[in-house]
Amino acid sequence: MNEALDPVGIRNRVRIPMLDGEASGLFVSFTGLAPGEEHFAIALGTPDPDQPLVRVHSECITGDVFASQLCDCGRQLQEAIRRLARDGGYLVYLRQEGRGIGLYAKLDAYELQQRGFDTFEANNHLKYPEDPRDFGCAAAMLRALGVRRVRLLTNNPSKVEQLERHGIAIAETIPTGVYVNHHNRAYLQAKIRKHRHRIALADDKEPGSDAA
Repeated sequence: MNEALDPVGIRNRVRIPMLDGEASGLFVSFTGLAPGEEHFAIALGTPDPDQPLVRVHSECITGDVFASQLCDCGRQLQEAIRRLARDGGYLVYLRQEGRGIGLYAKLDAYELQQRGFDTFEANNHLKYPEDPRDFGCAAAMLRALGVRRVRLLTNNPSKVEQLERHGIAIAETIPTGVYVNHHNRAYLQAKIRKHRHRIALADDKEPGSDAA
């Protein structure tokens, strides 16, 4: 994208205390996003000016807010916030619930998973792509923050590929922790098998070769 024509800019900044008062985050809203989108970023600690640590996280109300055990999203988010508060960096929070299919459709997909579909098959059964997310908006938000090169906290190779395609250089890819339980093991195995996520499950003979 031609940066001179990049429509995304900073709308506002507000500091909010977090982590029971142990840290504070500078919440940043943006102009120029697609109609109806309210993605935001949080600057935590003192980000490295040259290649800050960044977590691009897609909204998961069930995991992020209600501690659902069907995924690893909430645990990844809490890990990222604490690590960013400690080391400095940016959390880019994308309001694309259920890999972009929305909350109600995600709940429908959960019901299908309980009937034996894996997470991607359930989306297909509902006539959605397996993972329709577009991380181009995250790249535009990072550029608006003055960030061109990052150390990316992720297990998902698609995030790396899409950010690079949209002009963000990836200096290093750092995997998140592995948060497996008996409710989400099949979900994590599907991410490894079908979308190359780098998640090493201790009991699996062939853990994913690439890092969500």
